[in-house]
Amino acid sequence: MASSVALEDVQSADIMTELLRRMKCSSKPDKRLILVGPPGSGKGTQSPIIKDEYCLCHLATGDMLRAAVAAKTPLGIKAKEAMDKAKLVSDDLVVGIIDEAMKKPTCQKGFILDGFPRTVVQAEKLDEMLQKQGTKINKVLNFAIDDAILEERITGRWIHPSSGRTYHTKFAPPKVLGVDDVTGEPLIQRKDDTAEVLKSRLEAFHRQTEPVIDYYAKKGVVAQLQAERPPKEVTAEVQKVLSS
Repeated sequence: MASSVALEDVQSADIMTELLRRMKCSSKPDKRLILVGPPGSGKGTQSPIIKDEYCLCHLATGDMLRAAVAAKTPLGIKAKEAMDKAKLVSDDLVVGIIDEAMKKPTCQKGFILDGFPRTVVQAEKLDEMLQKQGTKINKVLNFAIDDAILEERITGRWIHPSSGRTYHTKFAPPKVLGVDDVTGEPLIQRKDDTAEVLKSRLEAFHRQTEPVIDYYAKKGVVAQLQAERPPKEVTAEVQKVLSS
């Protein structure tokens, strides 16, 4: 457990900031959102902006599983057993962990789900669980983008390992090809950022996750975003969708 801090030890400015944040959040409508899109479509750029604007919690299933395992919650213990046997964690377990996470105060106004559901079965289980709570998914933001654009975006990424500075051969090239601007050290490409890895990840996305978009489209909650646009334009598009 995190150690509790006595209120008198907290800076007044911090208390005021938190009070103002809570007042701002209290007037926001509840939102339960799913972000869907292939790797490199910009979900990671937009989700913190949406989270802050609408006072939502960000539920990334991979992080939540790791946290549940570390905290040794009953579900975390079950998940660890599956992982230790190199088995996939069952859909019911993942939905249970989402159910647990949603009870936290930070999720009071709703949540953003990222990386789940990946299959129609998972979407059905998620909907069943939400139905029991008397809620449902409000919007599914589909970061639609052409595979060819993704390949250009992802395979052009280069990183300076020790600082984490990122470059892109087309959009943000270093001054000297293959070399960090600041230190002059060589840049590397992450093993996930190659055309071969992207190809297999895209195949999995089209095969497993596109049916999820169809599933929610039938419920009338899918919003198509033009994810090939610059980030600021996508942000404006998201805000328009979520304010309607």
